[in-house]
Amino acid sequence: MEDVLEVYTRPYDERFPQVCLDEKSKQLVGEVREALGASPERGARHDYEYERNGTANLFIVCEPLVGWRHLSVTERRTKIDWAHCVKDLVDVHYPDAERIVVVMDNLNTHTPAALYEAFAPAEARRIYEKLEIHYTPNHGSWLNMAEIELSVLARQCLGDRRIPDRESLAEEAGAWEAERNAAESSIDWRFTAADARIKLKRLYPETVEGSSYDPNPS
Repeated sequence: MEDVLEVYTRPYDERFPQVCLDEKSKQLVGEVREALGASPERGARHDYEYERNGTANLFIVCEPLVGWRHLSVTERRTKIDWAHCVKDLVDVHYPDAERIVVVMDNLNTHTPAALYEAFAPAEARRIYEKLEIHYTPNHGSWLNMAEIELSVLARQCLGDRRIPDRESLAEEAGAWEAERNAAESSIDWRFTAADARIKLKRLYPETVEGSSYDPNPS
């Protein structure tokens, strides 16, 4: 936990951008009957019946210090999908960075081995050497600021809306991304390691000094 919190205290440096990465599944739902349009008196009305069209995955990468984020829609969220997301991070979004500092949770798909499954060894190594990875601890995914972005996305864009296919999802997510990037919406993270040692004291192991340990038991 403190490893991630230390990353968040680092000042902005364009050579070492600090990026958070996360993903979220979205159920694709189509209309069975055409919805009734909105009016001044009431919102749009949808029939209670709907058509299930499977699910899609949303990868999000964001750089909170500059108010930037990018969403990509994939069919699944396998190791290969993650590897291609990371390759885009290195080659498309931050080609001039010396090293990209990445915070993400420790899913079994988020491993350097995934790069070797997706790419030739030399290419996998090239991508990996551009990354400085910091994993959030188990049950500590809330430390990943990309989760905040996904929460905002859900409230402002996706919500309970019926989105029928991946193309529509990509269009809606892209419009939200463009608007939020234009506003340079950032995250003011204030929780520090010092705060954690007080507020989350129960999560720390009890030290010998702070316990009733007796070095000379009778």
